Amino acid sequence: MRNTAKITTAVLAAGALTFGLTACGSDKGSSSSADYSGPLVVAASPTPHAEILNFVKKNLAKKAGLDLEVKEFTDYITPNTATEDGSVGANYFQNQPYLDDFNKKRGTHIVPVVTVHLEPLGLYSHKVKSTDALRSGATVAVPNDTVNEARALKLLATNGLITLKDGVGSAATPQDITKNPKNLKFKEVEAAQTARSLDDVDAAVINGNFAISAGLEPATDALVLESANNNPYGNFLAVKKGNEKDPRVKKLAKLLTTPEVKKFIEDKYQGSVVASF
Repeated sequence: MRNTAKITTAVLAAGALTFGLTACGSDKGSSSSADYSGPLVVAASPTPHAEILNFVKKNLAKKAGLDLEVKEFTDYITPNTATEDGSVGANYFQNQPYLDDFNKKRGTHIVPVVTVHLEPLGLYSHKVKSTDALRSGATVAVPNDTVNEARALKLLATNGLITLKDGVGSAATPQDITKNPKNLKFKEVEAAQTARSLDDVDAAVINGNFAISAGLEPATDALVLESANNNPYGNFLAVKKGNEKDPRVKKLAKLLTTPEVKKFIEDKYQGSVVASF
């Protein structure tokens, strides 16, 4: 994704300074030094994460005594790095396989707090109305990050378009394809660019949040759509390890899993986003 976070340099600098002062003035592991005053700043993808958070902010937070600030980011990297360095207090945009891969590769210490929803991954096209209509040699855009690319390929395999090696799991790449009856070609692009690539390729596998942002309705527009049953890709509220005890985080976790939020998700997204609680 493009690093076009909707957050000012001043806010980032202030957050980093606050974090640095707190860290320098405390002993490791001392809970008494933690500063849980002020608003809880949460980094989120615009759709649906920030929309869900803003619903909480407008309708539930005040009564619960939570001062919530939502910062929108349009990439999958900055929310975690900002959470790690203390520029924000939490984030809401990702799933467990992605987080595991991110922590491993970047040495971060982000942990999940509560799972809120699932955005089913889908295959979309501006050129055909069904997978059967995909021509031989068709080009399919897939996300280029490790987890989402594997997830995209598994979606295609589940629907009979390709066959993958046994046991490749969340590390699958096009090199792991063992059968490709339509001789599909794969164009690896940033996850945020998959929807924008639709006019340049025959089809694209698009994450649910980016599909919705592009005006697509996953429940009706996808040629094939990921099943929500036993799906490991639920999106959750996350914090840097050790901040799970932040009372503001605990309040937000509780609010994000209320009947009011579930109804909001059901009414607004009509099956394109599915509550996980």
